[in-house]
Amino acid sequence: MTGGRTKPATPAPMTIRKKAFDWGERTFVMGIVNATPDSFSGDGLLATGSDGVVDRAVAQGGAMVAAGADLLDVGGESTRPGHAPVPADEEADRVVPVVAGLRAALPDVPLSIDTTKPAVASAALAAGADLVNNVWGVSEDDALTRVAADGGVPIVLMHNRAEAVYADLIAEVVADIRAAIERAVRAGVAEDRIIVDPGFGFGKTAEHNVELLRRLPALRILGRPILLGTSRKSTLGRILDLPADQRLEATLATTALGIAAGVDIVRVHDVEANVRAARVADAIIRGWRPPATGEGDAR
Repeated sequence: MTGGRTKPATPAPMTIRKKAFDWGERTFVMGIVNATPDSFSGDGLLATGSDGVVDRAVAQGGAMVAAGADLLDVGGESTRPGHAPVPADEEADRVVPVVAGLRAALPDVPLSIDTTKPAVASAALAAGADLVNNVWGVSEDDALTRVAADGGVPIVLMHNRAEAVYADLIAEVVADIRAAIERAVRAGVAEDRIIVDPGFGFGKTAEHNVELLRRLPALRILGRPILLGTSRKSTLGRILDLPADQRLEATLATTALGIAAGVDIVRVHDVEANVRAARVADAIIRGWRPPATGEGDAR
């Protein structure tokens, strides 16, 4: 008990593909693989054309895993403001070969499909994806949730709204996600296979996003692992007046502060730097220690 309140229990471990995710032990890092021509962050693999995109995706994914990524998130439609909608067949054409290529090259690495379309999710799962990441996870349409249920895979339920209007931001985010968890369970997803995401940068103003980060610990009441995706986003750019490719330090600050607030996964573009920041934050906040190497350093 702390201050008369019971500390939320740590969620039970989850296995994705062959990897055990022991929540609370350390922070897990999700690397972003954008099979798009128009990513806001400037890293879309299709920005220079479709030739060799699978090879580029495999090289990028392999480098991320070598740098410490625990899982990879593949997306084929930009979610930046004003993005052009992509038909399901075109999105599937972008992501399915990438998922298949990553699966062949990295057989044990958990792969996530970032989509809002059930047909795309189904095709990606058939190609080797292990997790569905739904940026409209609080929508009442449960078709995508049913795909995850039928596939027996975990799902990320992210908070989002069509309009950034709130009377009480955190209370409403928590209530919306709680209702989404209940709908997912009714659709057949086991509650212990659900990850939640407060939706930094989605359906929120810059001021809302800053408040969300300040009050992240409130999400622990949901009892589910928390994924945080702040990497290179525009709110960080507004704070520092910097473009997307100069927001690394801002992202690292949110990674460390998010870990202090209890997040379990950070979704990032710059894996190596964020892994390093996460490990230091884990050591301070969670008591994590690296495996012994036998090379002591008393300094």
